Amino acid sequence: MNSIVTQRFIKCHDKLRSENRVRSSRQFAISLDYLPQSLSEILKGRRDVTIELLRKAVEKYKINPVYVYTGEGPMFMSEEDHKSFRLLTIVTNVDDEERIVHVPVPAQAGYAGELSNPTFIQDLPTYTLPDYKYKVGTHRSFDVAGDSMEPTLFEGDKVVCSFLEPALWETSLKDNYVYVIVTRADVLVKRVHNDIRENKRLNLISDNQFYEPYFLNVNDVREIWYVRAKVSPFLPSPQNIQNFLIDEIRELKKTLKLQNDLIKNLSHSIQQSNGQQ
Repeated sequence: MNSIVTQRFIKCHDKLRSENRVRSSRQFAISLDYLPQSLSEILKGRRDVTIELLRKAVEKYKINPVYVYTGEGPMFMSEEDHKSFRLLTIVTNVDDEERIVHVPVPAQAGYAGELSNPTFIQDLPTYTLPDYKYKVGTHRSFDVAGDSMEPTLFEGDKVVCSFLEPALWETSLKDNYVYVIVTRADVLVKRVHNDIRENKRLNLISDNQFYEPYFLNVNDVREIWYVRAKVSPFLPSPQNIQNFLIDEIRELKKTLKLQNDLIKNLSHSIQQSNGQQ
């Protein structure tokens, strides 16, 4: 049985046929530079649609990728949606299986500025994870820079994220969850409050209270990635945690003792002063 994505792709093909936007399945395949015999196998449920074929169909016939991947929204994009739509560059292996692209800190400035350059994305390191949830949809991982998300995320941590389609930002972006926000100039890892519907903006919040929250206009956002997991090079042992707590308690006891001594000395000084009057 073919995948649900393939089934939705077939529905889009059938809709194009019924509206006479394509004369035949053969003409549909040729217009997408695809073998008619291979398309026939897809339509008969013997193989799944490829990512490259979907990409071409989105460009040529304005098939809505949000519908194809999630089942939400219209089957085809409007002219306005299509003009603002930007394809996401992905990397696949020889079996046409999508790999996770990793964006290290040195490449993040370039990533924000080179999103439309497939060569830049394809030159980044890629890998796979065994969990099935990373086999569905498009994923990226990003290095965490700076200390703005401590103690949740530390510099050197890596966050593994799933792509959030722009059409779903207003409805699916959840308050107080952590996202990677790619702007025209930067890659940000922040906790987010969704203010798109009312004010067309996001409120970006750092877990480190030293950093003040700030607003970002949604028009300045190019990509949003939902953080699903983190990979950390630092793994404290239970013994280390216990020692840390013991040290904290020891320091607290010292502080309380000093404050108690100060209060006693102050009280003694006040009594002496009253006795002299």
